[in-house]
Amino acid sequence: MSRTLVLCRHGQSDWNLKNLFTGWRDPDLTPLGIEEAKAAGRRLKALGLSFDIAYTSVLTRAQHTCRLILGEIGQPDLTTIRDQALNERDYGDLSGLNKDEARQRFGEEQVHIWRRSYDVPPPGGESLKDTAARVLPYYVHDILPAVMAEKTVLVAAHGNSLRALIMAMEGLTGPEIVKRELETGAPIVYTLGADTRIQSKQELRG
Repeated sequence: MSRTLVLCRHGQSDWNLKNLFTGWRDPDLTPLGIEEAKAAGRRLKALGLSFDIAYTSVLTRAQHTCRLILGEIGQPDLTTIRDQALNERDYGDLSGLNKDEARQRFGEEQVHIWRRSYDVPPPGGESLKDTAARVLPYYVHDILPAVMAEKTVLVAAHGNSLRALIMAMEGLTGPEIVKRELETGAPIVYTLGADTRIQSKQELRG
């Protein structure tokens, strides 16, 4: 399969389980998250996919997911590029807070705005718009050229960094993309045409 790009959110992390704002903090996967990542690899292998290159963030949960996927496919030594540009959105002062505690401290409406608006950042952190401002140039300059060279590319990253990519690829607006939920460990397989537009999309849910 040529010009194939697979996006996968990391498996469940320890802080996902504890309902904490994570951002750039660095918890690892839970046992469930490990199994989600392995299952993602098995689903991709069942499609007959193998990869030419992989990209991930500098955060443990995404790197671990990437390794587990590649291990299931039988490519444990595949060249993997790690870059901060693919990190999760930085939640700033919310990082490490339980989401329910944050609602008590700042109010339900304010926390909802921080989580689900496109361009309103939490204190000391990034909005999704800010996240897109670092993710999209990296996609255009590094990831997309690999795909257009007819390589099969894996990106294992985070909910919001992947939302930024999906927004650009699918031509979505800010209000549309903030409503898009991405399951942990559920790959999305895109094939692109010569004009870089999406030719096909397949979501591999558990």
